[in-house]
Amino acid sequence: MALSALVLCSRALLRIGAQPIASFEEGTAEAEVAASLYPAARDALLAAHPWSFATGQMVLPRLLDAPVADMEYAFQLPPTCLRVLSAGNLRGRGATYRIQENRLHSDQDRIVLTYIFRPAEAGFPPHFANALVSRLAAEFCIPLTDSTSRAELLQRLAGNDFKDARLCDSQQSTVLSFEDFPLVSARG
Repeated sequence: MALSALVLCSRALLRIGAQPIASFEEGTAEAEVAASLYPAARDALLAAHPWSFATGQMVLPRLLDAPVADMEYAFQLPPTCLRVLSAGNLRGRGATYRIQENRLHSDQDRIVLTYIFRPAEAGFPPHFANALVSRLAAEFCIPLTDSTSRAELLQRLAGNDFKDARLCDSQQSTVLSFEDFPLVSARG
């Protein structure tokens, strides 16, 4: 079954012993809680780590209006940007910048942005989907069961699943090395 917001929420509801939902508009307490809490929980988990499947790069469009103070140029952030990881001229890093009013301000006239975006649920890998379902179960627990002790247990389990998902995701790329580190250069 392809992942969707509905499938992820239904899995979380099953974890707390509630009935799965067929639609966010079906009028049940489960559907109302899922529809209210899912978007924020998903976005918070996506923004919490530089997930490889949700990391993108792009050259930002420069805006005609310059910032009022401090920086020379303003660039429009993409609408799907959840978190900026870095910005630079050619390699996507190294620029001095500031985020204000959904714009990036910098003294560089060209910016390559590396950022976290919101991918479609169908693109979530299993390790992330499992961490999200755990997080949703913890979020849904108190509104649907009124059990704080159960919610605390689910929060701990969600934290463990998040750590496992981060570890799995972090092993999917080459380990970063130090570049231009003065102590290494001094040793010859």
